[in-house]
Amino acid sequence: MQNVSVAVIPGDGIGNETVRAGRRVLDAAAELDGGIKFEYTEFEWGCAYYLRHGEMAPKGFLNTLANFDTILLGAVGYPGVPDHVSLWGLLLPIRRGFEQYVNLRPVRILRGVVSPLRGRNPGDVNFVCIRENTEGEYSNMGGRLHAGLPHEVVVQNTVFTRVGTERIIRYAYQLAANAPRKRLCGATKSNGINYTMPYWDEIFNEIGEREFPEVNRWLCHIDALAANFVLKPDEFDVVVASNLFGDILTDLGGAIMGSIGMAASANINPERRYPSMFEPVHGSAPDIAGRGIANPVGQIWSVSLMLEHLGRADLGKAVLDAVEDVLEEGRVRTPDLGGRNTTDEMTDAVIARLAQRLR
Repeated sequence: MQNVSVAVIPGDGIGNETVRAGRRVLDAAAELDGGIKFEYTEFEWGCAYYLRHGEMAPKGFLNTLANFDTILLGAVGYPGVPDHVSLWGLLLPIRRGFEQYVNLRPVRILRGVVSPLRGRNPGDVNFVCIRENTEGEYSNMGGRLHAGLPHEVVVQNTVFTRVGTERIIRYAYQLAANAPRKRLCGATKSNGINYTMPYWDEIFNEIGEREFPEVNRWLCHIDALAANFVLKPDEFDVVVASNLFGDILTDLGGAIMGSIGMAASANINPERRYPSMFEPVHGSAPDIAGRGIANPVGQIWSVSLMLEHLGRADLGKAVLDAVEDVLEEGRVRTPDLGGRNTTDEMTDAVIARLAQRLR
């Protein structure tokens, strides 16, 4: 029996509803399989915690999380707490403290979903974005001088290290080398950002030439790349990007899939020295929080990625296949997909199809 300890952070807004759906699917998969068991410990950290205590999580929370095999996160952010406070108070410390330098986000049109891209069907768009997750544009360096005065100055520094740049690009090459077409696109903006981006380009080409000559690689400026996500999404197998560029591109990826509520992500420590974290791409959606209508697919897909990371790719595939079965059947859909069903009803349908696949 594989026993897995899971730290659960529902967070804010709809995170409480989608995390519950993710746990239900995990438990159903475990019961049907019989070879894996999940033990959960839930932490009420997030914006509500901040409003009570003045911090997003208690001091030393990383030491607490380090004892778990994996982390399941819902969503973080809520009105009344500035976004930079919620991000820097919880998510970024986890990603950095546990060296989760790989942010993996699949972009795929699922069966049964109509993409807003005309003429694009399931099977036409299926690639993965690899986002650098611990440095780059989201570096906590800079400051303000002469605050509030007419000559106020604000500086935000971007930090690219050789270690950080090489390891994320190498990870992307490894994925591309195992992809059927062996294609890797690197996001850049070296015509306008004249230090960090040429450096990124150099390392991208160095690693490709030296270690992965079989991979068909090319660099594309971020503005053109965003356009190609819409115009030519079938070109891509793997896309690698810096922290900011990857963040923007993957929200666009969720949109071309048909709903950002379906987009999933994995924050991975490839060396497995620390727990990895799995979460949907969507935010806390306070406008619909508590109404029970949030789309759970992004959270369930994140659970699928978790299972794959835990060495149970078979179960992960079965979970995603069950999601697609429900979407393709079309009877059960949440409002963002044009339906009238609840989060729980969507989850029930996925579990029922999962049972059919695993029994």
